Amino acid sequence: MKRVFTIDGSNGPVRIQWQKRHGNFLAVATSHRVQLYARHGDMRREISLPGVFGYMDWQKDGDVLAVLHDRNTVIYLWEAHLQKLLQVDANLKDQLTWCSWSKVSSHLAVGTSKGSLIVYNHQSSKKVPVIGKHSKRITCGAWNSQNQIVLGSDDKTISLNSVDGDELKKISVRLEPNNIRLSNMKRDANKALFETSVSAVLGRRTLFLWDTEGSTPSSGDPPGQVQVELAFQNAYGDIVDYAWYGDGYLCIAFSNGFTVVVSTHPTEIGHELSQSRPHKNSLDGFVVSGASKVASVGSSPQQITLVDLSDPKEALVILPVDEEMGRLEKMTWTDDGQLLSVSTADGTVFTYLASLTVLGAACQTRVAYLTSLTEVTTFDPSQQDGTMLRIRVPVEPQFLGVGADVMAVGMNNRVWFFELHEDRWEEISDREYLGNVHCVKVCGDYAAVLFEDKILLHLVDECVEAEESRESRIFPGPAGKGAIVCCELTQDFLIYGTDQGGIHYFYLEEWQLVSEYKHEVGVRLLAPDPSGTRLTLTDDKGDGYVYSPLDDSLVEIPNLGAGTKGVLWDQSPLDRGVFATQEQNQVRGYMYLRESIYGAQCEYLGETSLGEGYKPLLLYGGEIWCLNAHGKIVSFQMMSHKQPEDTMGDNLNHFVEEQFLEESLEQALRLNRFRESWSLAHSLNNKNGWRQIAERSIYLLEVELAQRAYREEGEGGMVLSLESLISVEDKNLLAGHLLALRGEFDSAQDVMLRSSQPQAALSMRRDLLHWDQALQLARALSPEQIPAISREYAQQLEFQGDYSGALENYDRGVTGRDEDRENDLLCQAGMARNSVRVGEISRGENLARQHPSQLVKQECAQLLENLKLYGQAGQLYEEAREFERAASVYARLKQWNKVGNLLTQVTSPKIHAQYAKAKEVDGSYAESIRAYEQAGDYESIIRINLENLGTVEEAVRVAQESESHEGAKLVARHYQRRGQFAEAVEFLVLSKCVDEAFQMALQQNEMKRFAEIIGDRASLEDNLRIARYFDDSREHYLAGVFYLRCGDHSKALQHFLMAPTGLADKDTIALAIETVGKAENDGLTHQLIGFLMGETDGEPKDARYLFQLYMALKQYREAARTAIIIAREDQAAGNYRNARDMLLKMYRELRDKHIRVPNEMFNGLMLLHSYILVRFHVKRKDHAKAARLLIRVAGSISKFPAHVVQILTSTVIECQRAGLKQSAFTYAAMLMRPEYRQLIDAKWKNNIENIVRRGSEKDEQVNEPLLPCPFCHTSLPEYQLDCPQCKNNVPYCLQTGRHMILEDWTRCPHCHFPALFSELSQYTNEEGAMCLMCSLALSPRHVTKIDDPTPYLRPHETIE
Repeated sequence: MKRVFTIDGSNGPVRIQWQKRHGNFLAVATSHRVQLYARHGDMRREISLPGVFGYMDWQKDGDVLAVLHDRNTVIYLWEAHLQKLLQVDANLKDQLTWCSWSKVSSHLAVGTSKGSLIVYNHQSSKKVPVIGKHSKRITCGAWNSQNQIVLGSDDKTISLNSVDGDELKKISVRLEPNNIRLSNMKRDANKALFETSVSAVLGRRTLFLWDTEGSTPSSGDPPGQVQVELAFQNAYGDIVDYAWYGDGYLCIAFSNGFTVVVSTHPTEIGHELSQSRPHKNSLDGFVVSGASKVASVGSSPQQITLVDLSDPKEALVILPVDEEMGRLEKMTWTDDGQLLSVSTADGTVFTYLASLTVLGAACQTRVAYLTSLTEVTTFDPSQQDGTMLRIRVPVEPQFLGVGADVMAVGMNNRVWFFELHEDRWEEISDREYLGNVHCVKVCGDYAAVLFEDKILLHLVDECVEAEESRESRIFPGPAGKGAIVCCELTQDFLIYGTDQGGIHYFYLEEWQLVSEYKHEVGVRLLAPDPSGTRLTLTDDKGDGYVYSPLDDSLVEIPNLGAGTKGVLWDQSPLDRGVFATQEQNQVRGYMYLRESIYGAQCEYLGETSLGEGYKPLLLYGGEIWCLNAHGKIVSFQMMSHKQPEDTMGDNLNHFVEEQFLEESLEQALRLNRFRESWSLAHSLNNKNGWRQIAERSIYLLEVELAQRAYREEGEGGMVLSLESLISVEDKNLLAGHLLALRGEFDSAQDVMLRSSQPQAALSMRRDLLHWDQALQLARALSPEQIPAISREYAQQLEFQGDYSGALENYDRGVTGRDEDRENDLLCQAGMARNSVRVGEISRGENLARQHPSQLVKQECAQLLENLKLYGQAGQLYEEAREFERAASVYARLKQWNKVGNLLTQVTSPKIHAQYAKAKEVDGSYAESIRAYEQAGDYESIIRINLENLGTVEEAVRVAQESESHEGAKLVARHYQRRGQFAEAVEFLVLSKCVDEAFQMALQQNEMKRFAEIIGDRASLEDNLRIARYFDDSREHYLAGVFYLRCGDHSKALQHFLMAPTGLADKDTIALAIETVGKAENDGLTHQLIGFLMGETDGEPKDARYLFQLYMALKQYREAARTAIIIAREDQAAGNYRNARDMLLKMYRELRDKHIRVPNEMFNGLMLLHSYILVRFHVKRKDHAKAARLLIRVAGSISKFPAHVVQILTSTVIECQRAGLKQSAFTYAAMLMRPEYRQLIDAKWKNNIENIVRRGSEKDEQVNEPLLPCPFCHTSLPEYQLDCPQCKNNVPYCLQTGRHMILEDWTRCPHCHFPALFSELSQYTNEEGAMCLMCSLALSPRHVTKIDDPTPYLRPHETIE
């Protein structure tokens, strides 16, 4: 509490009492005078008394103060509003001892020392004396709201009297009554309409209760005589004072520092509900304010304690008071509980500010509020520094208004204006108005003052230059209707509402009314948003709306409380559209959406409790800044903005984290914080989060954001659907499309019809197949679409089976216009089909025949066929050129002539078969066979040839060509009957009667024929039976073949080795090798090797068989060595191509098996292929390549013993032709050796001798070009295949024999040997080009250049 002022003492005790209701004056009574002080402590009047002060009391409205003294019977009356003192003589001889004003009238009751009563009516100045009301001094009393008075007297009686002094009831008590109060005791029945319970303190120790009207069931007292006396513990001490509060509760203060709360309910009387001790030693003063606050004073230590009666155990304020200031005694409150005055024993009076009038205002983000009786504080909560500016005002304001840089305060009809700066303020002006001001609004240069149902709009500072017509204006104008009840002032507009429902916008810039709207009932509250273009209105019904002056639209505020006191719009840019409505102790949050798929909307965000006594002033970023009764600003976070409880920490599990993120995402979306939502969705990382963003974005017409969210979710269909809507500018059209995407088609139609393209609603209904709605829309919007819609509707009805409805709509869809010909044809087709379906056969047939489409005829024919009207169906099928179906229905009617006429157009085997059977019955076998052949019924053809025509050869031919099992069986039976068993066995096998064929072959000695015919079709059992037969018959070759098929490799090898090797076309050794290869048995392998080496019969076999064996056994190294031996023998014999092919085959096999190729094989293959290439290049007259290749071969001439002279001769000739004269001389000289000279061909002998004679001294040698090594890039002669630098064997070109280079690399697609791309690609353009290595055909498309040939450099060096 803050001390407001102090009144110095008068060396004696005083009595103090605040003015009732207004609390503007404090009456301080000393022994001979009464002083009146204003709320700020300045003395306004002093009343001198002729005698010692006796008693005083304020009238119920605080207008008159009555003062008594002991010198005479004159009553002093001081009228506060006129500050005038009156004297009224009671005209009695008795001393005046007590007085009290009525609660409901202007009557003053005055008691005397002898028990008389005077009732004075101040309004009429009439006095009614009642002599002898009591026998002794009247000491206390109280009025009730029925204008009855209760009196207490020292004669130990309490009386209830009327306003005229007539006694109504009277009771006696034990002791002298004191401190009489009136209230209502707590009871179960309905509360009384006026106070009926009288309470009084008896003898300082007990509290007496008297119910003047009621009775209790347990009491035998008659009505009006219920009396209860409450006694308390002695430890509490004497009763200092007490007070009624709440629903029949009493709070009693005791001298030993205790306070006790008791109930007056019949079942609770006598029970203490609570007890507290605010003062440890003594309690000297006790008073209760009209705001249910208790103030008490006590000593040791001396302090003032404030307690709220809603929680009497908990002290609100404890204010220590220095004992040097004097002993505290008396206390008095203002009715509003703001000011508490305390007097001391020496007459000093201290006045404290216990609570302030909750007075505050806000404009944009500036808040102004009352912090003391004459002090207003302003600050901006949105600024981090929060600098406060304190303004001293000349009065205690009743109202307050604030703008961005102007503030106004005032009381009654006067207003003071202040200019606000960052760190200072100054008073601009003050102004009086023609009536009491209800509220004042300031913004910019103007102030709007509401008084007497009018508004005066004027300049705040009269010194500001402005047009005279724009200095001030009164609203409403002469033509205005209704009283103005509320107003708001923004930077651009004055907005006010009337009790007739009018909402008016006055534009300050143009100084004229720009918008007027008439609401259906009176307007109570208005609150504009920060821009002033939207405002909330609350009407007399208690309903709330958001109003837009742009189009006079109203959006209802949902869940609005009945006691709405005000509305605050959020001033934060982040939360535009958020506002809160104020109710009793709570606010409700809302989000206003200017645009959504449903148009403008208002969403309810939830409610937030504030606690009692808080007045919301500002809403910023979801934070509500409130003013409490102590003049403090407190902020609350709205529940809609409060972060979900974050339980994230070290022990956080995934479920809790995900739940936190989900709740945060939902909150951010409710507040339209999409940036924050996007970040949360990324953290959440599931489809549901993205879907929520997308759905909210669609709701708010944010198409691009929705598309991005659906893309993150992976909903490609929605992404594509929204793509076409990005460019739509018409909001209604866009909303309609989005509603359609959400499946809200009726709403989508309504919105689309309000758009610039209402036909979009028709297109939507057509797309959705909502034909009834589409037809209704088409009649209003686009009649030319009715035929097409009717046709589409008919198609759907036809599909659903409603043929009558379909026929009707098809009929409606025909227009007969040339431009609609395509539509008419479709409708006529539908009419034809559905006419047949509903039984109008003739009409359907005629429509089908008239229709140009064969498909329509076919459809109608099919319908007729289903109705078993085969004749008509066949005719329509023929017209539709569906000859097979026509023939089918004619066949059902057995009209074979018509069928026969159509057979040339029929491919169905079934129809041909039916026709063939009919002709067979008629004996037309040739025609029947032709039909059976078309039907593919070869069995019937064979049967007719055998049984009816006797043409066996034809039957055999048909059976062999058709491979008909049943037909073959018929032929077999025929041959069996004629004793031709070999043929019978053959056809039994063809008919898959294998067992029967075997038995016949066995019996008739036709097993070889059986074995030959069955071939690969034999089963394992069949092969075993045949093998055993030939084993028994000593047919070793055949036995071995069939044992091999059975997988009995040992017996197969045994028989193959026993079979004669000279059998024509029967290479038994090759089969033996195959057997050993499949067996993979070392014993059989050694047995075969011994046979091939001649160990069995002393005759070694050809080495090729050994090579084949090693290949079959996959012993590639041994096979390679054998291949080299074989190739060497072929090479020595002059069979160079055979030797080359042998090495090539082995080379490829080793390469494919990733086995290293021996160098001997690599070099042998290279030499042989080089020699073979010579003839190719000689034919092409490319003597340079031929000479280089022959030089390579001649260098190893010893490996070609069969053709030494021929090779050397060719070398000399080609070198001579190529200009390699030195090489020609070298090899010519070699030919002149004695062992070769005689063998030189006579054709070339003279030339060679001449070369030798000329010698080589003057010969010029053509230098061999150098090309880089593909391994180390060292320059090498192009035909050198070994690199002296890196020691690698260099790959060579299969086309030229030159070594390969990396930049010109390709390979054969068949044998995969490398070649120079430039050479091979040129060669493949020639006709008949083939690979010179593997002899397979090549074409230009086979040859592609290899950019990175590194993996192909060492194919011959791969290792197993």
